[in-house]
Amino acid sequence: MHIGMAGAGLSCAVIARELAEAGHQIEIFERRAHVAGNCHTERDEKSGVMVHIYGPHIFHTDDDEVWAYVNRFMEFKPYVNRVKATTKGQVFSLPINLHTINQFFGKTFSPSEAKAFIEQQADLSITDPQSFEEQALRFVGKDLYEAFFKGYTQKQWGVSPTELPASILKRLPVRFNYNDNYFFHKHQGMPAEGYTRMVERILDHPNIQVTLGADFSRDMIDRFDHVFYSGPVDGFYGYDLGRLPYRTLDFVRSEAEGEVQGTAVMNYCDASVPFTRITEHKHFAPWEEHDRSVCYTEYSRACSEEDIPYYPVHLTKGDAMLDQYQARAKAEPKITFVGRLGTYRYMDMDVTIRSAMDVLSLWKLNHA
Repeated sequence: MHIGMAGAGLSCAVIARELAEAGHQIEIFERRAHVAGNCHTERDEKSGVMVHIYGPHIFHTDDDEVWAYVNRFMEFKPYVNRVKATTKGQVFSLPINLHTINQFFGKTFSPSEAKAFIEQQADLSITDPQSFEEQALRFVGKDLYEAFFKGYTQKQWGVSPTELPASILKRLPVRFNYNDNYFFHKHQGMPAEGYTRMVERILDHPNIQVTLGADFSRDMIDRFDHVFYSGPVDGFYGYDLGRLPYRTLDFVRSEAEGEVQGTAVMNYCDASVPFTRITEHKHFAPWEEHDRSVCYTEYSRACSEEDIPYYPVHLTKGDAMLDQYQARAKAEPKITFVGRLGTYRYMDMDVTIRSAMDVLSLWKLNHA
């Protein structure tokens, strides 16, 4: 079969490779000048630092099959993400752990004492939290919520935490030990040569043709037996029902000699600070040594027509427009919508790959 694809990010790359190995002819159209989508990395010429151009991406998963898949195309080096947070004039560790609790409250709690203390802080009158704010107040109480989550969340999403679903906060654990590993998955690491090189290897097959700097348009569909589309689902329909809301990021890049902040990620939680975090990219490859440093300061704002969409915005009041777009997409006979933009879901990289594998398995059953 002759398969067309819109986008050369992880979703289409994984699907393309599997179909190419099965003998299908694949044509991929990527509007940017590179593959790998938002996990694109490139080596900075001046400093030698491997820079995550669209913000940091750390690979973490409990999915053994996905971990084996990415390691098939790239060696992954051990990497532990240890996030720090500046709030109220002090620096703390995230996620909230025993050290954070003791430092913040000026205590020397044991794990059991800290757990009992946080339960006292929690708002137990909230039995079924629906919003981000309710979940946080039920989870950690007013003081920790206002110090670490309220201002940061307002900046990141551009709306009150009362309008965001509780599910966003469920991704952030509280630990009653001194483990400051931001993630809890058994597989964690960074690709030794960067994500773009990994995706290039996935796409390196004689049955795959990639055209960079080229958009996939609807009038191209009839050229193919089937199309996998990883662009915005609302964009596919010309935004005729309106634009789905996204947040985008502005990055202010800076360079310096030596160390800048001494850690890969520093969150700035106070609402009075206009940016959300600063990332120092040489720390994402701790096996390398560099005399110079490259940092990105991140500002979050609403996505306009010309911006790169990063985060789909789901609100507690529902998504009637999204429901209509997705109903139309599901009814398309020759098109499968995939990826973060095509399905309008926030997905980590491992979930993106797993979703692509699952979509491909279903497609094969329907086209056997």
